[in-house]
Amino acid sequence: MIFRSPLADIEIPNVPLPQLLFGDVSAHAAKPALIDGPTGRTLTYGQLAGAIRLVASSLAARGFRKGDVFAIYSPNLPEYAVAFHAVATLGGINTTVNPLYTPHELAHQLKDAGAKYLLTIPQFLPNAQAAAAEAGGIEEIFVFGEAEGATPFASLLRSDGQLPPVAIDPQKDLVVLPYSSGTTGLPKGVMLTHHNLVANICQCSGADFDRGLEIRPDDVLLGLLPFFHIYGMVVVMSWALYQRATVVTMPRFDMEQFLNLAQSHRLSYAHLVPPIVLGLAKHPLVDKFDLSNLRAIVSGAAPLSGELEAAVKARLGVEVTQGYGMTESSPVTHFCFRLPAGKLKPGSVGQVVPNTLARIVDPVTREEFGAGQEGELWVKGPQVMQGYLNNPQATANTVDRDGWLHTGDIAVADEDGYFWIVDRLKELIKYKGYQVAPAELEALLLTHPAVADAAVIGLPDDEAGELPKAFVVRKGDVSEDEILAFVADQVAPYKRIRFVEFIDAVPKSASGKILRRVLKGQ
Repeated sequence: MIFRSPLADIEIPNVPLPQLLFGDVSAHAAKPALIDGPTGRTLTYGQLAGAIRLVASSLAARGFRKGDVFAIYSPNLPEYAVAFHAVATLGGINTTVNPLYTPHELAHQLKDAGAKYLLTIPQFLPNAQAAAAEAGGIEEIFVFGEAEGATPFASLLRSDGQLPPVAIDPQKDLVVLPYSSGTTGLPKGVMLTHHNLVANICQCSGADFDRGLEIRPDDVLLGLLPFFHIYGMVVVMSWALYQRATVVTMPRFDMEQFLNLAQSHRLSYAHLVPPIVLGLAKHPLVDKFDLSNLRAIVSGAAPLSGELEAAVKARLGVEVTQGYGMTESSPVTHFCFRLPAGKLKPGSVGQVVPNTLARIVDPVTREEFGAGQEGELWVKGPQVMQGYLNNPQATANTVDRDGWLHTGDIAVADEDGYFWIVDRLKELIKYKGYQVAPAELEALLLTHPAVADAAVIGLPDDEAGELPKAFVVRKGDVSEDEILAFVADQVAPYKRIRFVEFIDAVPKSASGKILRRVLKGQ
């Protein structure tokens, strides 16, 4: 059966993303839009819209044109939104990069995306320069603040504000190219158009909430979720600004600073990931801070148990819920808008959002299932990506000819159309909400001279979600510590392997595919 939203479809305007978000900010010009948590530096809506125009004008004067790619390699700062939406204003394409990436990982994304400019912070400049040299094609490196060898981003604010005419087709023109491993394999560029993001923002905004879960203009949200990640990028850096709320940015997570900012800014709404929700349920520091203004917590990026939902709700007296999505769906496809009268839905990711369809399908036979049956979740809607950059085969494997996105997640729905994510068909490991591709780690392990074969799986962990573990077949003398250090030196911290087990052979199918379920069963 096909599951539909209980809410009526909405009209989605055919406009570029910046026009939707900042077409008219006059009524909120003096209201804080973005506040840098550690310093208190503030951009009002009027200043934000003005800065976007000035930076876009300066980039245009430098020769940046529609279709050019601009890479952002930075933690969360108010100016991140300025850069992102300035690029979008010119019809350019943002490629957002995990700030934890090593130079080699960054270089891969820069080269694959065809980036022309790169923006970072002074602390990351050596990595950025090394990556730019390896990738080639980078014409200029910008930096928030100042650092020798890079152009200060602030210099882009010195312009006449004149913009060249740009004809943006929201349905076809890309606005962002985040990287995702999808259902399997190495990270791939996810092609998202202006319409994809506009649609998803409108789908979230047009929902009919009954639990105080809507974002309101008087809300203060925490910009903790990384803006490079689709969840933080669309839900916090875009949807919250569309609703004219105030976003307090945090460059990295620290529990005490998080609680301090929540108290001092009277945080009312928080988008989080399960490891942080776990901290709110159990960390003793929480009792020392006043979180009484907090109204709602929404968790995403990985499943959250019903027990943990209940524990945080009991401790803080707030609504706790979750949604579901993927980078490939811009991201939101499911959300807990409301609950049927007298019913609780612990652990559910909610119902389908407006203008979206969902199916639960047998991953082998493609038989369509109904309520109460587990199968692979497929979704279809205007928020689904155009495909993977330079990878038609991966695109065809993920989005079928009829436009259904095969999520790689095993789900079950009840008679009310509420969904639960119960397993993962795809190979990805989720560490604190970050994607870790086993194939990437396996390829790296095979470059070690003492490794004959390798397989990587995720081990369940209460705090992190999953921890990467490697099964290694040796062809030389090597220890577990040496393997761990070899990988740690070459990948971002969240990708590091935590455990190594030496085995005689990696179990594989007749076609050579690693049988990860066998390893997990052992």
